[in-house]
Amino acid sequence: MANLGLQLYTVRDHLEKDFEGTLRKVAELGYKGVEFAGYYGRTPAQVSEILKETGLTVIGAHTSYDRLRNALEEEIAFNKAIGNRYLIFPFLAEDERDRWPEVIEDLKAIGKRCAAAGLGLLYHNHEFELTETLDGQPVLDAIYERVAPELLQVELDSCWVTYAGFDPLAYIAKYSGRIPLLHLKDIVKKEDGSAETVELGRGIVDIKAIADAAAADGVQWIIVEQDYCAGDSLDSIAVSMEWIKGYVQEGGKINV
Repeated sequence: MANLGLQLYTVRDHLEKDFEGTLRKVAELGYKGVEFAGYYGRTPAQVSEILKETGLTVIGAHTSYDRLRNALEEEIAFNKAIGNRYLIFPFLAEDERDRWPEVIEDLKAIGKRCAAAGLGLLYHNHEFELTETLDGQPVLDAIYERVAPELLQVELDSCWVTYAGFDPLAYIAKYSGRIPLLHLKDIVKKEDGSAETVELGRGIVDIKAIADAAAADGVQWIIVEQDYCAGDSLDSIAVSMEWIKGYVQEGGKINV
């Protein structure tokens, strides 16, 4: 059974104002773990203290490409101190997407150092890794083909796979056993073809089928994320939690 977490980027506006209070609210809503995207000036001791108080598990940390390249030892030390097992490559800026072979070599080197320190490195996708190609295949597949599983695992963002026009269920099957973490989010498409993330159950993504497949495959954590919230972000994650609870009542295999 998969555990349920939240990518804290979703509630970044609240974290900026009240880091500890926001984590308390996340726990009160029923989320079991959190994936960090910054620590808002807190020390490892302060982060560990609020995690202990709330009972939240640290799932992973989205860590910028710059920090992974230039401050990896600091990131490893910080994350080991708070009990985190996974560093996650979150996003590649558009002006760097013409150098995928170099990025892949960097992932190998970063993955080796993480493995030596007892941490796992994961890659989190958006749509462009699927719509862009490298040597005739989607970049995402090229990355996972060229970097060994022991150096790089998968954090599949199922929503962006859907938006890119690919089948997230096929990707869960393709990388079975290599996906410890999966992002569950929903979107609506605008008239101009762009996407806007919405609360679970309010968009076009087949999130039930994705959650079913992820749980069946042994994914450790299903992580709710909403890149943009039209209203209050805490209200949004509460709405998404209600969808999760309804899904569980219908037999969904998520621990809430």
